[in-house]
Parts: sequence; structure tokens; C-alpha cells
Amino acid sequence: MAVRDGELLTWRRRTRAEELLVWAGWLLGLSLVIFCWQRISATTTWVFVADAPRVALDIGDRMVPPKWSYGVDLLGPLWDTINIATMGTILSVLLATPVAFLAATNTTPSKRFVRPLALLIIVSSRSINSLIWGLLLVTIIGPGVVAGIFAITFRSIGFVAKLLYEAIEEIDQRQVEAIAATGAGEGQVITFAIWPQILPAFAGTSVFRWDINIRESTVLGLVGAGGIGLELQASINIVAWQQVSVILLAILSTVIVSEWISAKVRHAVI
Repeated sequence: MAVRDGELLTWRRRTRAEELLVWAGWLLGLSLVIFCWQRISATTTWVFVADAPRVALDIGDRMVPPKWSYGVDLLGPLWDTINIATMGTILSVLLATPVAFLAATNTTPSKRFVRPLALLIIVSSRSINSLIWGLLLVTIIGPGVVAGIFAITFRSIGFVAKLLYEAIEEIDQRQVEAIAATGAGEGQVITFAIWPQILPAFAGTSVFRWDINIRESTVLGLVGAGGIGLELQASINIVAWQQVSVILLAILSTVIVSEWISAKVRHAVI
């Protein structure tokens, strides 16, 4: 508050025009939320929503006690799930590494042509969910573990390549210059100057992605891409809720173990 020539002045954070603009923004946002809610409400059967708690309790009662003898039948599908995640991660890392070097500004051979292409590969991979990849590949290859492996691979390339090329761009250039000053070629510079600096990020990213892929591979079976998801879909279709509870516990146990392994490896490497 200030006084100028007998006139009382009040400090304002925004001008009146700016305040009107802020209020217009809030009004527009509220209108958008109301519009979206109306669209959702028009396509929702609220009778089913209201009955959902009773149905959930009923299914929960049918899941208990779990059919423990069914666990033996899950060993094969569970092993397929782990194989899908592991092989998919290995393939994605092998494919993502050169893409990362092509995308990094300090290692790409061409910032005008090659780097945009590498970035397009990264964005395309990250934009399409693994379930969509699974649907496409089951249609092309056919149902089974192979479709699941490639679905995980195509989904993971963008994730690994993005984190890896960011690590490449953050390396200490002095080490690169020192190796290059000895007359080393590009391959030797990558091997002795760049790779040792990004190795911890490479290992951490690879293990972290494998941990994520364990989770994603458990649901790929729902679209026919192999693994324990196939058993889950089959048990739900025949309303075998005691089997479903065993499958969910098996998935939970697998995820917990993979999380523990991932944390231990990343801690040891990083």
C-alpha cells in the first residue's frame, strides 16, 4: 500500500486484464471437466458401478481358499513369462544401444538426418504399449511366446535407448579428447572413453527394464502372447476363482523376487 499525491495506491499481483484471463482459464478448465464427465457418464452403466462392491466381495469369497494344487500347473507358464521378459530385455538392449549412440548429440554421425531418425525410433517404441504390440504381433506371428518376446523387445527399445543416450550426452568430454589425442579411432574412443563412463547407467537401466518387463509379460497372455496371462484368462473365462487367486499370488511372488534381484544388482553396479 502506498500514497501518491493524496491518492491511496494498492499493490496488486496481477493487472485486471491478467486476473480476468486467469479466471477465464479456470472457467474453461471447469467446462472441459464437466464436458468430459458428461461424455463418460453417457457411456457408463451406473447400475453395474453401484453393484460393483457386492460383486467384488462375492468374487473375493469365491477365491478363498486358493486351489494350491493348481500351482504345479503354473510352473511352465511362469517359466515362459520369465523367459519372455528376459529374452525381450536382452534383445531390446542389443538393439537400443546403437540407437542410443545415433541419437546422442555428441556421438551421432549426422544431427540433421541420422539423429532425427533415431529419435523417431525411440518415440515410436515408447508411444505404443506392450499390449498393443502384443495384439499386432499375435496377428502377424501367431499366438505364443515368440510374439510376447518381440512385444517386450519393441516396447523396451525406446525406454533403454532414451536413458542411454542421455547418459552418453552427459559424459566427461575430456576423457574422449584425451583418448582421441593418442590417435585412437572412433571405435577405440567409444570402447575406452565413452563406454566405461556409461557402463553403470547401462547396467542399471537394463536391470530396471527387466524388472518392468516381468510385470508387463504377466499380462501379455491376455492377448495370446504366451506366459501366465494365458492361464489367468482361461481361469477367468471358466469362473475358476480359486485358480485365479493362485495365479495372482504367483504373479505377486514373481514380481517381488524380480524387484529384489533388480535392487541388489543396481546397488552392486551403481
